[in-house]
Amino acid sequence: MSVLIFVDQSEGHIKKASYEVATYGAKLAAQLGTTAEALVLGTITDNLADLGKYGIKKVHQVANETLNHLDAQLFTNVIAEAVKQLGATVVIFSHTQTGKAISSNVAARLQAGIVTGASALPDTSNGFVVKKTVFSGKAFANIAIHSPIKVISLNPNSFHTLAGEGVAEVSSLAIAVGNPKVKVNSVDKIIGEVPLTEADIVVSGGRGLKGPENWGILLDLAKELHAATACSRPVADANWRPHHEHVGQTGVQIAPNLYIALGISGAIQHLAGVNRSKVIVVINKDPEAPFFKAADYGIVGDLFEVVPKLTEEIRKMRGE
Repeated sequence: MSVLIFVDQSEGHIKKASYEVATYGAKLAAQLGTTAEALVLGTITDNLADLGKYGIKKVHQVANETLNHLDAQLFTNVIAEAVKQLGATVVIFSHTQTGKAISSNVAARLQAGIVTGASALPDTSNGFVVKKTVFSGKAFANIAIHSPIKVISLNPNSFHTLAGEGVAEVSSLAIAVGNPKVKVNSVDKIIGEVPLTEADIVVSGGRGLKGPENWGILLDLAKELHAATACSRPVADANWRPHHEHVGQTGVQIAPNLYIALGISGAIQHLAGVNRSKVIVVINKDPEAPFFKAADYGIVGDLFEVVPKLTEEIRKMRGE
């Protein structure tokens, strides 16, 4: 039973979540008594041999520039063909936007059982059972896969990345790519910001900040923590902040190590997008705010008084 890990990339650089699935896949391969191999699509500037540090023994690359931009149909065709050529029986994706777009398509193409949003290594002691979150992270389900080929997408930040020693063998894989049906004419990229899905720390604001003119206190705190910034849906809908910062069930779903919520009540739709955060800190003057029930730490107080003091203390700790 061989394991094939899909390694996602952007502009020639391997995405952070891909190192997590590489570690996960290598652990699963060891558990199954086989080796972990990786599949990379497009042209890469990073050293693919370094994936060996995460337990990958061999990297297969389809180095076609057409694959530098996500086209779900093309990716599905190429990955499915790679699985067949390599004889893989377990295929692993990260449960990111890219993984969500292609993992189910690949599973359908291969007539494979699939578990999306996995949160732990499969239990292979009696079959192949995968644990995943359900009901917006409120519970867990254990799902058995019985098909010959199995597909898993791993929730980001749910498995500890472990880098060690090792060098992966890198080889080209000959697969006909075909012509894309989607043409990318231009890309408008946000410059100088950490992508929310890859940020270790996120500072987020809600209507409690009262207006865009008060966002400076949030930005000051984020700067001291080297954090990404986010907001609740009402804030984005009111055009206080750009829509790409909206986190929640209908926005970007994130799983940072630390999520700090300023003036956000914690509606269920917002919680669904951030409840995989390792630590949640809530600052709100309403002691009955629902968010406090989900928080690891909470401060009941006026954020306009609390946040500047918190920022100043962090600055002192950093010796600035």
